Amino acid sequence: MQPVRIGLCGLGTVGQGVLRVLKRNGSEIARRAGRRIETRIASSRTPKPELDLAGIEHTTDVFQIADDPNVDVLVELIGGEEPARELVLRAIERGKHVVTANKALIAVHGNEIFEAAQQRGVIVAFEAAVAGGIPIIKAIREGLSANRINWVIGIINGTSNYILTEMGENDGGYGIALSAAQRLGYAEADPSFDVGGVDAAHKITILASIAFGIPLNFPGAHIEGITSITPVDIAYAGELGFRVKPLAITRATDGAIELRVHPALVPKDRLLASVDGVMNAVLVNSDAVGSTLYYGPGAGGEPTASSVVGDMVDVVRAMTVDPTNRVPHLAFQPDRLSDIPVLGIEDVATPCYLRMLAADEPGVLARVAQFLSDRKISIESVIQKYREVHDENGKRWVPIVILTHAARERDLNAALAAIEAMDSIRGSINRVRVESLDAAP
Repeated sequence: MQPVRIGLCGLGTVGQGVLRVLKRNGSEIARRAGRRIETRIASSRTPKPELDLAGIEHTTDVFQIADDPNVDVLVELIGGEEPARELVLRAIERGKHVVTANKALIAVHGNEIFEAAQQRGVIVAFEAAVAGGIPIIKAIREGLSANRINWVIGIINGTSNYILTEMGENDGGYGIALSAAQRLGYAEADPSFDVGGVDAAHKITILASIAFGIPLNFPGAHIEGITSITPVDIAYAGELGFRVKPLAITRATDGAIELRVHPALVPKDRLLASVDGVMNAVLVNSDAVGSTLYYGPGAGGEPTASSVVGDMVDVVRAMTVDPTNRVPHLAFQPDRLSDIPVLGIEDVATPCYLRMLAADEPGVLARVAQFLSDRKISIESVIQKYREVHDENGKRWVPIVILTHAARERDLNAALAAIEAMDSIRGSINRVRVESLDAAP
């Protein structure tokens, strides 16, 4: 049987990992797929004389691969939205199947891409777009297809997780931890997509669509980064029995879907709280099986290549299948996707950790509690330690840490605005949401 010929777009860390995996495990992969997979042509922005590309044509024009009639599957590893979108749509138009590791491409342009693929009868596979080497898309889309998904919560950005882990273990600030991440190659020179939450938001947008059968809705995601977290917050969280983790969350509520990315306090006894460093983990809660945890490396050349090549195998297996009988791109049949709205963050209800600096004088805590009570926000616990600071006038201020019960965001915002307006409260209040992960292992 003729081998399946791939065109590899991008020879960076992941592209080189794909070449190594295909070369090392080629015979085993062919046994699984039923046909050999051959790399016919590869592209990079500049020539790559240091790579062994024997038998592989090389080009610096990525669109040459989309136009090549001898390519069956285009593998997109160039990243970003453009020209990746144009490249993938051109490949689809020419009847090529596509494998991609590009989370931004799928989260932002996936609806357009999948519609084009459906019309042309080709497959777009994207397992590597979320959580690197963890097969979470396949797990939700296929392994849990008998279940109604209740929620998906994950640590799906290794850079942010490494920084918060480093801050907690070494008592250093954000800047010190970021520098360590950059020195070790875990963070880019410009880490804003990672620490700002955008990378995780791309990924959770994809998982939300697969879990709940909704069109991809990246603009609806609420995104917060980790830059406001301090070692003080991490220490107080520990005293309260929590760890601070960078979470991506999607949850089914009454008639809407939550879709949010932000740091959160997680109880120390939850497995997700033990996921440290650059590792990723995704926790899925569903009605039949309960909670299942998927853990592993979320990035890196060969871990991500594992998912990319796994997608190649799936494409090869399904190439001759009637397109109407293939696994749907977003788990649900395209005509059965539901346009369920994404819940605005102001209507999301969570417990919260609040840290404020208050004047060391009688009645302050009582007034703070009253403002919360006025918005029907109850207090679970309070820490008021005598770690005083003095301002330029010699006035004494002490930190107060409050853990609230679940409250709607709009109510909490109103209460915090009133509290911050008090003369006896200095500066802004630091807030971190709490996720108890009920029904989690």
